Amino acid sequence: MRYLNQRYSMPYREVVGILNDVGTEELAHLEMVGTILKQLTRDMCIEDIKKTGFDTYFVDHTAGIYPVSAAGVPHDMKYIGVKGDVIADLHEDLAAEQKARVTYDNILRLIDDPDICDPIKFLREREIVHYQRFGEALRIAQDNMDAKNFYGWNPAFDNGRNGRKSSLNVHQS
Repeated sequence: MRYLNQRYSMPYREVVGILNDVGTEELAHLEMVGTILKQLTRDMCIEDIKKTGFDTYFVDHTAGIYPVSAAGVPHDMKYIGVKGDVIADLHEDLAAEQKARVTYDNILRLIDDPDICDPIKFLREREIVHYQRFGEALRIAQDNMDAKNFYGWNPAFDNGRNGRKSSLNVHQS
C-alpha cells in the first residue's frame, strides 16, 4: 500500500511507474504468503493447533488469514510510510525492501520445507530487485532536482503551483 499511495505526491512520471509496478507486485506477494499460510493451516486439528501455539490466533481468527507480525502485532496502516517528500519516501522504500529481505532470510534460517522455502526464496529475490528499482527511482528523482541541494525543497509540494518555490531558502541559489 505504501508504494501505491506514494504515487499521488510523486512529481516524476518514471518514478510513479516504478511505484506502481512494485506496489502491484507487492499485492501479489501478499497473495503468495496468504496461500502458503492457508496450505499450512488447512488440515490442522485442535491438537495440532494447541501443540504449535496457534491456539491464541485460532481463538480470534480460526484459520482465516489476518495479517500480524511474528510477535502477534496486527498490521496497521499507520506503519505505511507516506511522507509526501520525494527523498524521504524513496529512502523509506529502500529501507522497507531491505527489512523484507531480512525477514525472508530469517524465515529461511528456520524452515527447511522446500514447499515453503522455494516461494520464500523467490520473494526474497524480488525484494532485492525492488531495492534496485527504488535505487533507480532515487537517481531519477535526484537527476530532476536541484543538483546543488537535493534536500533544500520538496518538489512534490514546493513546485510553484502552490504560489511558492520554497519557503525554506536553504542554500538555494
